[in-house]
Amino acid sequence: MRAAARWTQAHLRAHRPAAVLIVLATAGITISLLLATALFAYATDPWQRVFTQSSGAHVWIHTRAGAPAGSLAGLDEVRATSGPFRTVRSTASLQPGGARATLELRGTDRKPTTAAPRIVAGRWLDPAADAGTAKGIVLDSSVARAMWAKPGDSLVLSGFPAQLRVVGVADTAEVGFRAGESPGVAWVLPRTLAASTAGQDQRGRTIGLRLADPADTDYVVQRAVTRLGAEQITDVSTWRQARAEAEGDNQLLGRLLGGFGLGALLAAALAVGGAISTRIRGHLRDISILKAIGFTPGQVVRMFLALHLLFALLGVALGALVTQLLGGLVPGRIGEAMAVWRQLPGHAWLTLVISGGVVVFIGSATCLAAWRAGRVPPVPVARAAAATGARGPGLTRRALGLRVPPALVLGWRGAFHHPLRSSAAVARLAVPLLLITVALGAWTTLDRFSAHPENVGLPAALTARTDALGDRELRQLLRNQGDLTAYPGSEVQALVPGQTGTITLRGVGTDARPYPFAVVEGRAARGPDEAVAGQGLLDLLDARVGDWVRMTVAGRPYVLHIVGRTIETADSGRVVSTSLDTLRDGASGAGTPGALPSRPDFYHLVLHHGADPATVRNALTKASAGRLEVRQTPNPADQLSVVRAVAVGLIAVLILIGLAELATTVGAGVRDRSRDLLALRAVGLTPRQITAVIVSATAFVTLAAALAGTGLGVLASQWLINLQGSASGWGAGIAQRPAVPVLLLVVAVAVLIAATASALPAARAARRRLADSATDLL
Repeated sequence: MRAAARWTQAHLRAHRPAAVLIVLATAGITISLLLATALFAYATDPWQRVFTQSSGAHVWIHTRAGAPAGSLAGLDEVRATSGPFRTVRSTASLQPGGARATLELRGTDRKPTTAAPRIVAGRWLDPAADAGTAKGIVLDSSVARAMWAKPGDSLVLSGFPAQLRVVGVADTAEVGFRAGESPGVAWVLPRTLAASTAGQDQRGRTIGLRLADPADTDYVVQRAVTRLGAEQITDVSTWRQARAEAEGDNQLLGRLLGGFGLGALLAAALAVGGAISTRIRGHLRDISILKAIGFTPGQVVRMFLALHLLFALLGVALGALVTQLLGGLVPGRIGEAMAVWRQLPGHAWLTLVISGGVVVFIGSATCLAAWRAGRVPPVPVARAAAATGARGPGLTRRALGLRVPPALVLGWRGAFHHPLRSSAAVARLAVPLLLITVALGAWTTLDRFSAHPENVGLPAALTARTDALGDRELRQLLRNQGDLTAYPGSEVQALVPGQTGTITLRGVGTDARPYPFAVVEGRAARGPDEAVAGQGLLDLLDARVGDWVRMTVAGRPYVLHIVGRTIETADSGRVVSTSLDTLRDGASGAGTPGALPSRPDFYHLVLHHGADPATVRNALTKASAGRLEVRQTPNPADQLSVVRAVAVGLIAVLILIGLAELATTVGAGVRDRSRDLLALRAVGLTPRQITAVIVSATAFVTLAAALAGTGLGVLASQWLINLQGSASGWGAGIAQRPAVPVLLLVVAVAVLIAATASALPAARAARRRLADSATDLL
């Protein structure tokens, strides 16, 4: 034991920088994996917690006012119901002169027991306190956040004679409010709802169904449509949609952290395994001596394993400690995720499992290399010296004949003289560089969303809508703004074939002035009955570009020809878009005039080059005297800005891993060239030229790894980002490769670091006095 301890101490003193780099890299990997786990829990658990505590409904069915929605409670698969509630659609504005939002008001005189809203601020409705002129309203938290509303605020609602006072804000497990897509949920007393003057087309019923088996969701929706009739159902939402919306960008961020954490773990394992193999080759004589004095092969293997498991344990402990102490202090969603994760019952054992998994994985990667140490014979076998100065390959001789500097020629030959060994070193160095390139690809794609939103399905920077202005007056107001182009649009919810869910059918632009969709496959819709669709809709219908698809809107059929696929970031890509003329023609052709409003629901505003969205928004609000609601189009880049900070942290971890592997490569190069020093001096090379040979050999290996890593990284980043885009429903085509100058900079910096790191060890080796002995040839 004493001999093993002394050998371990000597080994640590000789390789101190490499040991520190391995420990820091392992700590960074542990932090990445723990943060990824916390983000995954944060992405799903808040919604799951609300759903469980409120006995949430698995399906919400929205029908016309006269539909017998209550009959759905008799379905065999339904265990409990919430409602049915009488509903009224209304536009609410916060007073004085605040934000506006579309609400679905539900009339109820008592708090539901199934899908019960969880009050987070204020109180629930009270028939005694909310009587008279001070009529109360409880808002869903998602719409309350969008409107900046809180208990005590007043709302003016279209179709209601008096203002309503916000008495409470509640969390629900339903699909949340999204401006222009889904209305916010609000609850009022039945007598308050009865005072509305809204038309019949704004009235309806809503019922929530809690199922015995959540897997029966699609089947129950089909049975509901069959029982009530497709023409009676206006919208359907399910628990899967609500959960996916709640996960949102946190899940994407968690996947990014988890993917890079696992990739970095693989890179670290390769680096540790390569380091052990290289050190074994460099210490064959020492290992032979250990065996000669009585060490068994098992003891030698255990010494190497114990040393590198110690590095892994130190790194994992450091990473877990930093995550626990400082993770909650990180600003933004990462800090919030850590705070939520610590409150979960599985937090402690998940931390132990992840930390133990890192140690086991790195230990498994070192087993093979350590096993080779156990097979070293106790009597060293001398090998023939490498004939560096002897007759070389024809290519080397021709290069020297062309007066190429000998340092470069001999450095190239030294770098790739052992093809298998050189290929392994190139592969180990290429892995962290590949992952760095993928991180840069994610960064560049995010910049594309911010700088060129028109190329990723977001050509309109603003959306305008109003109920206070006539359409002709609104058109004139928009025409007076010379730095934008306005495209009228309307949206309806449609049932897909099979009647298992709803999609968004959107008409934007006209045949004379088509909307500039970001078409990535096929072509734009130009003729009647032509449309473009998002990837989520194509996946839902199992359709492709060129197919005809059928859908129903309040019982009226629409048959559209999908001529192109667009990048669609709204509604998980389950959107089919056509011109407003085609949308209206389809409604009137169904034999039911007035299926769509006579005026557009909104106007998408595409700004001219150089126009500032905030300035245009303020100008429109001022010109309309506050009667026009103008909102900026949500950009995923706004919610994913934390990806940049994550990318920086991941790149730092990967740089540590690369430096650890580079230390191994430099040590191997110096050791290999040390055997050739006598031959190099014999052919007339000066110590400075010998140093240049060693440095250039390391630089050539790094250059090959950098070219391979960045080249494969570009392909991998595009594939992974487009794969994530397809899985989220946005569709492939969003990936943006890093700029060529950035990739060249990565290659240049990698080679420069390698050359700098190898310069001092190479200079020391070149000035060393060596004897041509068996020790130098092992």
